[in-house]
Amino acid sequence: MYMNQIINIDFNKHIDQSEDSNNKYIHSKKYSLKKIFNIQFFLSIIAILIITSIFAYYKISLNHKEDFSNLLINNYSITKLYSNHTIDNTNNTLPLAPNSIIGIIEIPILNISYPIFNELNDELLKTSPCRFFGDFPSTNPNPANLCIAGHNYDNDKFFSNIKNLNIENKIYIYDTSDNQYTYSVIKNYEVKFDDLSPVYQTITDSFELTLVTCNNFNGNRIIIKAKIEDV
Repeated sequence: MYMNQIINIDFNKHIDQSEDSNNKYIHSKKYSLKKIFNIQFFLSIIAILIITSIFAYYKISLNHKEDFSNLLINNYSITKLYSNHTIDNTNNTLPLAPNSIIGIIEIPILNISYPIFNELNDELLKTSPCRFFGDFPSTNPNPANLCIAGHNYDNDKFFSNIKNLNIENKIYIYDTSDNQYTYSVIKNYEVKFDDLSPVYQTITDSFELTLVTCNNFNGNRIIIKAKIEDV
């Protein structure tokens, strides 16, 4: 009888110890999981803050560049308004600087109005569209292609929305000699990244305008071909 009591006491004590051990293990595991969750939550907050900061900086930088582009247009317009003579690039014996403004491009249906830089490079493209190839009809006696490149930021700025242009939509180009050229869209298509044929080739026997930007989803080039309506 006494022996049975001892056995029962030891057995119950062993059970209690096992339960305590299990409880401690469960508590320890819960604490570890909670700690891991807190760390993950903290890291997620930091990641969200970093991403939000980068996006905000990107938006602010982009808005500043567009503001600067608009400022260039305003200065360009004011200078021409108060100038006693227009700038004639055909008689300009000095080469234009890369950041010289050679005109303005307007696409009313897309609410686009930007100055055109004389040459193309990464820094200038961040501010406004750039002439990639060709000249204005007034400087070229034979039908040729004027190619203008612009950034695609996948929003409503610069050339982001030219993919939405339709046949017969109008594009207006103004040069520094007060000439206005009206172009009508004749083709909207894409080519591979390394296909430069649309830049150097025309598809009509008239003066053409080619707009080029990137498709950021597949790496292709978006091409807009337009034909001049009159010279």
